[in-house]
Amino acid sequence: MKTQHLITVPELQARLAKDPSTVLICDCRYDLVDSALGLRAYESGHIPGAIYLNLGKVLSGSPSGSNGRHPLPDPERLASDLAALGVNTDTLIVAYDSPGTSYAARLWWCARWVGHAHVVVLDGAMDAWVQAGQPLTTETPAARIAGNFKRAAPLTKHVLYADMRAGLGRTDRLIIDGRPEDRFQGLNETLDPKAGHIPGSLSRFSKHNLVANSCFKSPEALKAEFLSLFGTHSPDQIVASCGSGVSACHLLLAMELAGLKGASLYGGSWSEWCAQPDAPVETGATRPNS
Repeated sequence: MKTQHLITVPELQARLAKDPSTVLICDCRYDLVDSALGLRAYESGHIPGAIYLNLGKVLSGSPSGSNGRHPLPDPERLASDLAALGVNTDTLIVAYDSPGTSYAARLWWCARWVGHAHVVVLDGAMDAWVQAGQPLTTETPAARIAGNFKRAAPLTKHVLYADMRAGLGRTDRLIIDGRPEDRFQGLNETLDPKAGHIPGSLSRFSKHNLVANSCFKSPEALKAEFLSLFGTHSPDQIVASCGSGVSACHLLLAMELAGLKGASLYGGSWSEWCAQPDAPVETGATRPNS
C-alpha cells in the first residue's frame, strides 16, 4: 500500500480480488448540519460491498450538552460494534467518504483507539474510485457473521477537558486546531454557541493536508508544513482539536503520514470547551510560534 495508513484504488482492487472476506469497506459520509445526508448518499450509490457507518451513531457517544457535539464513544461498545459488523483481528477496515475525508479519518482514529491496527483511509476519497472508472451500487451487502475482534491496547492517545484546562499556558504543549480559519478566528461560527478558539492554539485547516484531487500531500510536504507549526515542540507534545473531534483526526492522520507520531486528540474539542461556562476563549488570527 502507499503507506500503512492509506490505500489507493488499485491497491484496494487487488486486495478485494485476492480475498474480499478479509476486507470491510466502510462508507463514512456524513454532514454536520444534515445528519441523514450521508445515509441518503450511500443509498444513492456506494462502493460495492461497502457498509454505511454513521458518525453520530457508531463513532460517537451520547452528547449531554456539555461534552461536545460528537463525544468519543465508549471504547468497549465501539469494539463490540466493530465485531458485530464482522471485524476479525486481521480484517482490513477501509474507510472512505466524500472529498475531505475527515469522517473516514475519524474511523481510522477510533479503530486504532480500541486497538485495531489494520485500518486505512481510501486516498482521494470516493471520487478516486469513480474517476478510476469503477462502478457504484445501490445494493446493501448481506450482514456478515460476527467477528472475533476484541478491544486491545490503544494505538492512539487522547486527552480530556480537565487535562486541557490544566495544560493551558504550558510550554510543553501545543494545540493545533483543524477548523477553517474563519471559525478559528471567531468570525463565522455556525455550529457552536460561542466563537473563537482555545487560548494559545494554532490554526491548521485540515483541508490543507490535501492536494486538489483530495489525495493527501506527500509525507515530505506534510512533514515540512507541520514542523513549521510545531516550532520547538516534539510530536508527542501536540494536541489536535477542531469543532467536535472529527477534522482533528484528519490532522492526526496527516501527522502519522509525515512520520510525526505520538500526538493526542482532544475528543470534545471546541464544542465541549465552549460549553463550559468558565472556559477562557481567544479570538483572532494564529499567534506567532515562540
